[in-house]
Order: sequence, then structure tokens, then C-alpha cells
Amino acid sequence: MKAMFVNLPVTDLDRAKAFYEALGFRINPQFTDHNAACVVVDDDHAYFMLITRDYFATFTKLPIGDPTQALSSSTAIFLDSREQVDATVEAGVAAGGTEPQPASDYGFMYQRGCTDPDGNVIDFGWMDPKAGEQQA
Repeated sequence: MKAMFVNLPVTDLDRAKAFYEALGFRINPQFTDHNAACVVVDDDHAYFMLITRDYFATFTKLPIGDPTQALSSSTAIFLDSREQVDATVEAGVAAGGTEPQPASDYGFMYQRGCTDPDGNVIDFGWMDPKAGEQQA
């Protein structure tokens, strides 16, 4: 089995869990404690691990960056419709996130970004399935 875990350092674990739940994801309590929380993005093996900054620092000798000051990565999640993208980003903003820039609409593809309360960037997008078929 292959699975993808995106590890995100957070300053307030409870706030981060509430934010990601507001986006429509769920917390897996089996892999959640006072140091980290497992966010199920997709039951087919895609997850975020929200990790307190102090605990995250035990995984590396490098300094932990501050995503509110310098972007080092972003995660893109594609959804089933433009409406789902809009609803998800709006839920994220209502839960304490921000939208760093206006939506990008390319006709066949639509994207909106959202930062979590710690500044981690999550981009949500939709792509017309017919556009993907034409590329193949």
C-alpha cells in the first residue's frame, strides 16, 4: 500500500484540527495525540499530519521555517467541481484561514488558495475532466 503524508508544523494543535475539519476533512483519532493529529484528506491514503512545532523540531537539525514569512511549499488538492472549490476555501476563511490572492480561472481549470492559521498554503482546484482526456 502506498500512502502520502504531508507533515505541517503548527503552533496550536486544537486550532489547526478545527480548521482542517472545517475544510471537510476528518481527524483520525488512532494517530492523534497531544503532539500531532492525523487529518484524513482522502480515504485512499492521502493525509496531513499536523505536528506541534516543538515536536516537529525533533525530526530535523534544521531550523523550522515560519510559513507566514517565507513560503517553502504548498499542497494542491483537486476537487470534483468549481463550487466545491469555492465552498471549501470559503469554509477555510471562515475558520481562521486567509485567501492570499484571487482565484485563477483558466476555463478548463480553476484554482483558489487558502492558508491555514499557521500560514501553510493549501491550493484547491478543479479541472474539467474533458480537458484531461484531450491531453492523453
